[in-house]
Formats: sequence, C-alpha cells, structure tokens
Amino acid sequence: MRTNRDRLVLISVAGEVAPAKMRSPYSVTTEGKVKVIPVLGGITYNVKVGDSAYGWEGDHVEPGVSVMARKKEEEIPFMTLPCIGNEVIVMSGDAKGSRGVVTGKHGGVNHVLVHFDDEVLEKLMVGDKVLIKAWGQGLKLLDHPDVKVMNIDPDLFEKIGIVEKDGKLHVPVVAKVPAHLMGSGIGASSSASTDYDIMALDPREVGVEDLRLGDIVAIMDHDNSYGVGKYRKGMISIGIVVHSACVSSGHGPGVVVIMTGEESVLVPEVVERSNISDHLR
Repeated sequence: MRTNRDRLVLISVAGEVAPAKMRSPYSVTTEGKVKVIPVLGGITYNVKVGDSAYGWEGDHVEPGVSVMARKKEEEIPFMTLPCIGNEVIVMSGDAKGSRGVVTGKHGGVNHVLVHFDDEVLEKLMVGDKVLIKAWGQGLKLLDHPDVKVMNIDPDLFEKIGIVEKDGKLHVPVVAKVPAHLMGSGIGASSSASTDYDIMALDPREVGVEDLRLGDIVAIMDHDNSYGVGKYRKGMISIGIVVHSACVSSGHGPGVVVIMTGEESVLVPEVVERSNISDHLR
C-alpha cells in the first residue's frame, strides 16, 4: 500500500505521568449505586491493552500509564500530534531511559495513554517526565486520497492486517458498532485530539462477548473527516478501543479513530480478534 510516510514529520512532545484524578470521593452509577473506585489517571498496574474493556471496579479506567501536558498551553500539540504506536521515552526518575508505546488518547481529561513493561511500571513515579516521538499525523494513502488516516503510527498501520484488493481496503475488526451506539464526544472539533464513546454498558450490545482494550472496531455510518462522529449514511470509521466502560456517566469504552471513508472503499471484516496488543514493540 503506497503512503507518504517518507514525508511525515517526526517531532517531540513532552509531558509527565499524571496523578490519579477523582471529581468526588465516590462515583454514582446510572442505577443510583454509590461506589468508591478508581477513576482516571495515575499508573494502572493491572489493566493493560489486551484486557477486557468491561467489568472493572473502576470508572473510565485508562490502561497502563496516563500522561499529561506539563503546561496548559502545551495541551493542543500534546493531544494532537502523538499517534497510537508512537515511541515514548522516560526522561527522569528511576525509569529514565525506559521506552514505551502510545496506546490511546482520552479527551476531556487530556491524557495520552502509554504502555510500559511491568518492570518499568515498578520504577515510574507520578510526575516523571516523558518524551513522545510523535509521528503519523498527515499520513495519506496515495491510491485512496478520499480515505482519511489519523492518530496511528505508520509502522503500526502496516501491521494491523489491512488488505488492498479490487480497489478496496479490507480491514480486520472485532465488531461493527451501529451509529446509534456512539455518543459522548460527538461534536468535538477534531478527531485528531480526542476519543468518543460507545454508549453500551454490555459488550453483547456491540455484538461481541468481550470487547477488549486495544481492539479494532468499525463505526458504521459515521464520518470523522472533519470533527468527531458526524452521522453520514454510507461512511465508515475505523477506531481503536482505548479506555474502559464508565459506570458513572453510563457509557461504554472510548474509541480513537484511525481511518474514515466511504463504505465503497473501506470494507470492515469481522474476525475473532484484531487487537493492537499483538503489535506493540
């Protein structure tokens, strides 16, 4: 598949490991139950890409390490330029020099999500500085100019199993998500700097028994070319599941879009498993 990867700009953005965040000492579920559970941020030791996106005693659980911009004025490039699959380097603390990989973005709280190996997690501290080698925004498919690609490292893009056949791009996904199941996040001005959410608290509503963090899904009849989640019949967006279901706000996992185009070109093919955890370097 021909791309313009040799013309993409590789640029650094810097941030730091984010603290755990809670808006209240407890969360109230959509059924009115009170729970004292982890919510956002911090270093999550036992929830990782490849694990279930459902069933955790947590709210908006972000797998691995949550990283935030150091200053308010740095948030836009920090949330926009990194792509899933980009290399991350720890620049301070006991884990200095260790390397990880971007696995998602979480809008609203403005966190970039990063996978590190277990031995690195044990050395990391909240506040440790990290550098992300941002690369991928601006990626184009030279033979399919109407398909927009975003938020994915070119190396990872080439590994996820897309097959070009008869002028179409066949993309392996674990589920096709109906347009009406997409919600929170719709209307944001750019799909390159945020996620939006599947409004389903049971993975069976999405057509799978166990949707997992890192799974690749197709969002039907949604156009993410300019802004998040515009309903458009015959358009398809391909996304990656980045955070868990949310008990307090009543929605399911968050999805970061990596491709959007017409169904005449993008062909999602449901397979048993299509997850980025298989390709993390």
